[in-house]
Amino acid sequence: MNTKKIAVSCLATTMLATLFSGCGGSSSKNEIYFLNFKPECAEVYEKIAADYEKETGVKVKIQTAASGTYEQTLKSEVAKSEAPTIFQVNGPVGYQNWKDYCKDLKDTKLYSYLSDQSLAVTNGDGVYAIPYVVEGYGIIYNDAIMEKYFALPDKAVSISSTEEINNFETLSQVVEDMTKHKEELGIEGVFASTSLSSGEQWRWQTHLANVPFYNEFKDNTAFDNTILAGLDAKEIEFKYNENFKNVFDLYINNSCTEPGMLSSKSVNDSMAEFALGKVAMVQNGNWAWSQIKEIEGNTVAEEDVKYLPIYTGMEGEESQGLCIGTENYFAINNKVSEEKQEMSVAFLEWLFSSDTGKSYVTNELGFIAPFNTFGENEQPSDPLAKEVSSWMQKDVTSVPWTFAAFPSEEFKNKFGDALLEYAQGQKDWNGVVSNVQEAWKTEVAAKSQS
Repeated sequence: MNTKKIAVSCLATTMLATLFSGCGGSSSKNEIYFLNFKPECAEVYEKIAADYEKETGVKVKIQTAASGTYEQTLKSEVAKSEAPTIFQVNGPVGYQNWKDYCKDLKDTKLYSYLSDQSLAVTNGDGVYAIPYVVEGYGIIYNDAIMEKYFALPDKAVSISSTEEINNFETLSQVVEDMTKHKEELGIEGVFASTSLSSGEQWRWQTHLANVPFYNEFKDNTAFDNTILAGLDAKEIEFKYNENFKNVFDLYINNSCTEPGMLSSKSVNDSMAEFALGKVAMVQNGNWAWSQIKEIEGNTVAEEDVKYLPIYTGMEGEESQGLCIGTENYFAINNKVSEEKQEMSVAFLEWLFSSDTGKSYVTNELGFIAPFNTFGENEQPSDPLAKEVSSWMQKDVTSVPWTFAAFPSEEFKNKFGDALLEYAQGQKDWNGVVSNVQEAWKTEVAAKSQS
């Protein structure tokens, strides 16, 4: 995601000729097409599609958009004669862009499977997009390194475990002291690289930005929902920009990579740094476990992979939890034939209700699925998913994914570009704030005129 942000889908294979067939060409009736936006799940979806074809005879073609290009790819693909039959939208904002293409799903089994039907994207009496995974993100840490730090005789803090960190002041004290002891701890930096290369900025301009904007929109008492408050905002104050700066500075100044070099770093780089034990912490979501475990030479034990919330110095943040939500919603293309619409719905219902489908969802995709078809023993077993579930049970307040209200990908890209200039010393913080304010105003105005 760039977001990330916070999950995702895509399905099997089809004849290449079908993809490029013109209006006069013919295609298999027993074929549907899923456009996936999570590259890290592509291989699993191919396996799912193969098994579905074996069971039903229906082919599922999988195409995966490159990171940061989903909207662009979708626009291109829906214009083709063989358009995606299943696609994804990122909640209410994405629905506004694609509402003319979204089938009403209120009478489907898929909708009836939702544990909390209020999670669906609705318009009037219709249901037009259904979430398929609940995800969480925060600061992932390697508990083995943290325990090594807390055992130091000359550590500068009085606390004795990471579990005692519950605000930014304590977090920053620990991180800055760990930087002073990094040689003793055997690390190159406390935090993994803050990925700021093009297309790789979503952890900051979307996921990290979620925290201050959630708090800003929460202050709007006219709305019970921070996403709705955000969608109503023609301009933003970026009221809690200093809180964002607090943790962003902590990341880039206590990293294994110098701030001026961050334009060359990707998310994969940062996850490899964490997996190889070069750093103690990295901000990402529970989907990152699939990346961590696959890194050759991985040194991090499953039992040592833990979560901290993203503390920024907000008042009362001692009761703050992880950022929990989703931007991953399935929609069915209402422009394809009725038959293909029904086949597409059937595939998704199979994925989230059959033993085979649920096994893939739980064990290989690692989704925390929001459907009542999953029993207690059908939840993900990976450590980050377990951590998300554990934090959801604590007496803390999860931070909703308010970034669903961000006006456009272009807004996020401009935000990310400003952060890169700041990290490289080419822009001061006031310049970042001004850029973000202006980008919001411009993108909202552009949407209203379209």
